[in-house]
Amino acid sequence: MRALVWHGANDIRCDTVPDPEIENPRDAIVKVTTCAICGSDLHLHDHFMPGMEKGDIVGHEFMGEVVEVGADAKSALKIGERVVVPFTIWCGECDQCRRGNYSVCERSNRNKALADKVFGHTTAGLFGYTHLTGGYAGGQAEFVRVPMADRTHIKVPDGLTDEQVLFLGDIFPTGWQAAAQCDIQPDDTVAIWGCGPVGQMTIRSAILLGAKQVIAIDRVPERLAMAKAGGAITIDFEEESVVERLNELTGGKGPEKCIDAVGMEAHATATLDSMMDRAKQALMLESDRAHVLREMIYVCRPAGVLSIPGVYGGLIDKLPFGMSMNKGLTWRMGQTHVNRWTDDLLNRIQDGQIDPSFVITHTVPLDQGPEMYKTFRDKRDGCIKVVLKP
Repeated sequence: MRALVWHGANDIRCDTVPDPEIENPRDAIVKVTTCAICGSDLHLHDHFMPGMEKGDIVGHEFMGEVVEVGADAKSALKIGERVVVPFTIWCGECDQCRRGNYSVCERSNRNKALADKVFGHTTAGLFGYTHLTGGYAGGQAEFVRVPMADRTHIKVPDGLTDEQVLFLGDIFPTGWQAAAQCDIQPDDTVAIWGCGPVGQMTIRSAILLGAKQVIAIDRVPERLAMAKAGGAITIDFEEESVVERLNELTGGKGPEKCIDAVGMEAHATATLDSMMDRAKQALMLESDRAHVLREMIYVCRPAGVLSIPGVYGGLIDKLPFGMSMNKGLTWRMGQTHVNRWTDDLLNRIQDGQIDPSFVITHTVPLDQGPEMYKTFRDKRDGCIKVVLKP
């Protein structure tokens, strides 16, 4: 089969690789009909995430048709069914899964011993990501093996297109969780840093959850225009001061809820902290750029909430934690517990409350994937979200 394969930093290729096979009775094989490039994939492309190995198949946002089912998954899945596959692999039996904390499943990471050593305790296995999360083959491919498939799936009702439901596997529930864990109240202002695909879903989730005003921060004109079309007040951080504008919009009090939809590769314009981050990153003195986190801590209203769906990979420096403690800020973060949210979100799609396909700007064949990684990363050609068709 054909698949997108990691060969090193800035080197993803469309290769011919062996077809996946059933390895465990709970497995299923899915023929991928649609997949997408996620912002988190760019961290792998640029090699900011540890634990990648040459030959790894990438991609964690995908869906398709079930073509083979292991003996122990046949009660849950049938050949021919359409499914979206969440990026988090979960067993449904461990203590964390029973609590609905699927992204920290205790059993699905087949490299548990390595994750225990690095993180203190293992997290769930993830598709198409690093060997710290299991090293599972990803879904930017013609076929994929789905472990624990009796749990790790979302069935697609008739009448919905791939594009309407694809993002249930990651960015839609990620944006929703980012907003939901803010405990949004009707008089809240929610500020969101980053208007990429996750930021766009977060904007619409915050509005659906009843925020009084949603403010979106970015510098890319196409992203800002999409955010504004979704109901947000926008701030172009290259044209105006984020701190001054947020104070102006909140009567000097700051937003109650702040969401980091950027993560470890934050950009800023000629700020001292961002220049220091880039220098330290180049010298391997830190792994992640924390400009957005510092700015959120500074502007957030005392007793507010910081929500962090943006991915961080390792170490950051010069974080004003004393400021956060003295302001009494609550931090909520983590990989998304996808299936905790998908029943509700699927109903919202069917009811017409939202059509997540609005975010798609480019649809191309799988073999154009390596080129589109660069287009997406460099924000060329108005690119916000890339969908691939194997």
